[in-house]
Amino acid sequence: MSTHLETSTKKGRSVVYVVSIILLVVLAVIALLTFRSARETQQSLEKADQLIASINEAGGKAPSREQIARVLGDDGGAVCANPNEALSRAILLSQLANGAAGPGTRPVIADARFVQGQLRIIQIYCPEELEEFQQFVDDLQTYRSGGA
Repeated sequence: MSTHLETSTKKGRSVVYVVSIILLVVLAVIALLTFRSARETQQSLEKADQLIASINEAGGKAPSREQIARVLGDDGGAVCANPNEALSRAILLSQLANGAAGPGTRPVIADARFVQGQLRIIQIYCPEELEEFQQFVDDLQTYRSGGA
C-alpha cells in the first residue's frame, strides 16, 4: 500500500511542477508583451509630440497627441508603409485633384503646403524614406500661396 501512495505522491508532484512551469512561462510572455506595448505607446506619444511641434512651428493646427499616436503609432502607419512605391504616389496625386468624381476628375497645380504634412510625418517616423520622397515632391508642379 505504501508504494502506491509513494507513486501517486510522485505523480502529484510532477503534475504540480509541470503546471507551475507552464504558468510561469505564460506569465513571462504576458509580461513581455505588456512591456513591449507600453514601450511602443511611449514611443508613439514621443513621436506625436515631435510631429505636433513641427506642425505648430510651420503655423498649422495639429490634431491631438492621442489622435496622432493612435493613427501613426510608433512607425508612421500607412504613411511610412511604402511612401515611395507607385501606388502610394498615385494615391497622393489623386488627392491633388479638382475634387470632381468620375470623368470630371482633373489634376491641378496644388498649393505646395498640401504635401508638407506628409513630408513632416516621413521626416519624423521614417527618415530613411525622406530623401527619395522629397525628390518626388520637388518634381511636382505646385504653387506657393501666402501661407507657411
